Amino acid sequence: MMKNLLKVFLVVGLFTVIFTPFSAIAESKMHIKFSTWHPPVSREVKTVFIPMLEKLKAETNGRITYTMYAGGALGKGPEHFNIAKKGLSDMGYFTATWTPGRFPLSDVLSLASSVDGKDVGVDIGNAMYDRILKREFPGVKMIELNGCISAYLWTTKPVRRLEDCKGLRLRSPGGHQTNYIKAIGAEPVFMPLGDVYLAMETGTIDGLVTCPPLVLAFKLYEVAKYGTLCTFGCVTEGIIMNEKSWNRTPDDLKPAIMRVCKNPYRTSGGLTRDVYKVLMQEIAGKGVNLYKLPEEEATRWYAGFQEETRKWVKGLEAKGLPAKETVIMYNEECEKRGVKCVAFPPEWKQ
Repeated sequence: MMKNLLKVFLVVGLFTVIFTPFSAIAESKMHIKFSTWHPPVSREVKTVFIPMLEKLKAETNGRITYTMYAGGALGKGPEHFNIAKKGLSDMGYFTATWTPGRFPLSDVLSLASSVDGKDVGVDIGNAMYDRILKREFPGVKMIELNGCISAYLWTTKPVRRLEDCKGLRLRSPGGHQTNYIKAIGAEPVFMPLGDVYLAMETGTIDGLVTCPPLVLAFKLYEVAKYGTLCTFGCVTEGIIMNEKSWNRTPDDLKPAIMRVCKNPYRTSGGLTRDVYKVLMQEIAGKGVNLYKLPEEEATRWYAGFQEETRKWVKGLEAKGLPAKETVIMYNEECEKRGVKCVAFPPEWKQ
């Protein structure tokens, strides 16, 4: 009797092992391959993404582990949306602005605005994603969407007035910033950030438009000795997850991923409003002369930016896209958080 009972237990146990899906066993834990174009030594990687992933590991008691693929490990900057979408990585940071025309309405997040912390930029971006921008990201799991910290003008010679910009060759990150550069009378130049240092050193370009963390990450303070604090906005970015990777994530781990990663800057304490102030002090300490445009002069620059917004909206609405409605929503989300969108046409205020 006992032998027969033991045989039954063995058969049942073997049946359970054989017919329990391997995925159910494997998915009790998860390993995330995280990709970003940011250099491994950048503040984004060291003070935001790695701390975020470490916190995710800790909060799941080690059930989620990760490998970081930073810089060009998996591909060039503009490729990073597809790197995650196609599954080369499970989760990744991408810059939408670097693939013109693919996310047209999402360019609203890169309008010139006084965003002085990426934690705030994420709050605005996530709100805009929920309100209208989700239509532009099918086939991926959006973790967070954001506009970057305000980009400024960094040059090899002082720029104090609009007239000083005429004829300057300035590296552009793309998107609205290209048109803003044209609006101030300068010429936009496209090149990878890694090429900017030598181009400025040799006089091939006179400067660039970018955000403070990248000035430090690429040591541009050594060649760009003048910073003109007129906000050009920056780029639209965010973290996405491969749809298949998200779907095979254990259900009890999904809330942890969203809780920790939905605002990685607030989670990590990196590149927040408080950190932004330190970054600017650090740049000044590197010998960069920072000049804030007087209000009257800034108004002259921003009038050109507002005209670019009108043109952009007109072009998208001709294609049937609700661009003006999107810009008005964006301005509302900015104002809720004490951010001024200097590219917002004042006559559109509701």
